[in-house]
Amino acid sequence: MVTIALDAMGGDHFPKAEVEGAFQAVKAFDVKVILVGREEAIRKELDRHAGWQSLPLEIKHASEQITMEDSAGKAVRSKKDSSIRVASRLVREGAAQGLVSAGNTGAVMATAKMVQGMLPGVDRPALASAFPTSSGKPAVMIDVGANVDCTPKMLAQFAVMGNAYSRVIFRTPKPRVGLLSIGEEEHKGNALTHEAYPLLKTLTHLNFIGNVEGRDVYTGIVDVIVCDGFVGNVALKVSEGLADVIRQLLKQSLEASITRQVGAYLAQGAFNEFKKRVDYSEYGGAPLLGLNGICVICHGRSTAKAIRNAIRIAKEFAEGKINERIATELDGWASAQAG
Repeated sequence: MVTIALDAMGGDHFPKAEVEGAFQAVKAFDVKVILVGREEAIRKELDRHAGWQSLPLEIKHASEQITMEDSAGKAVRSKKDSSIRVASRLVREGAAQGLVSAGNTGAVMATAKMVQGMLPGVDRPALASAFPTSSGKPAVMIDVGANVDCTPKMLAQFAVMGNAYSRVIFRTPKPRVGLLSIGEEEHKGNALTHEAYPLLKTLTHLNFIGNVEGRDVYTGIVDVIVCDGFVGNVALKVSEGLADVIRQLLKQSLEASITRQVGAYLAQGAFNEFKKRVDYSEYGGAPLLGLNGICVICHGRSTAKAIRNAIRIAKEFAEGKINERIATELDGWASAQAG
């Protein structure tokens, strides 16, 4: 049974959302969850769920908590018994195969990198996020915020990581990998994309289809979109904001124009399906790829449903041996370049 360490003190609604999400996850999936944080607070919330003692749930006490207001660097150095740090240590020591946290993103990234270490051949870890597409199968964008300044070599590493993500989680046999730029032609883009393009072409085991534009992110013509963290984070935040606006506008239009009960019922079903396809909680969180261990970072406002799905993603990553795949493919690429 895969074991996941869950930072129970990280999100906006801690520990209620974390405990509820863990409770749902262990009932739905073949997984064990270690809830990390202040034991008294976690146990009080767990006691609201009858029969939790018979489930694969465990509490690991951590006396400190890193808040959203804390400076990530300072908190990582000073709060050595924080829930994030204790959970990350469980992964390093092999007591858990993955870490899930809805806490301070900067602190989670810094702690996981410091405590768990990096995979051989990886310069920097990268955040990957799933984007809904019109084809029905999500596309993976990497990086969406871990590294605002990147080298061409880092983008090539991101391509390998994103390719593994798409294969393991979305069961894509041969993901189409594209480099995000301002035009499809090879000469379009900035200095970074110009230098990264030929490097991506050397990754012969990948299905690299060349440059893709921003409009291609949602069409489903590409499965993995590679970019630096600055561009990726802007794309992610714009997408989240646009989805919220569309939901509100669609809801207002439906309420204003539909009067008959049957029509309202049918429209509500379509609206609920739309909400599901653009709901971040369906994907749980963004995995931080490239670590010597698994780490999934959730929104601070994550609901129990988002926590549950983040645990599922972490479990599937562990079962799919995603880190072993990334390390093997990067090693093969390095050997080919050296030869």
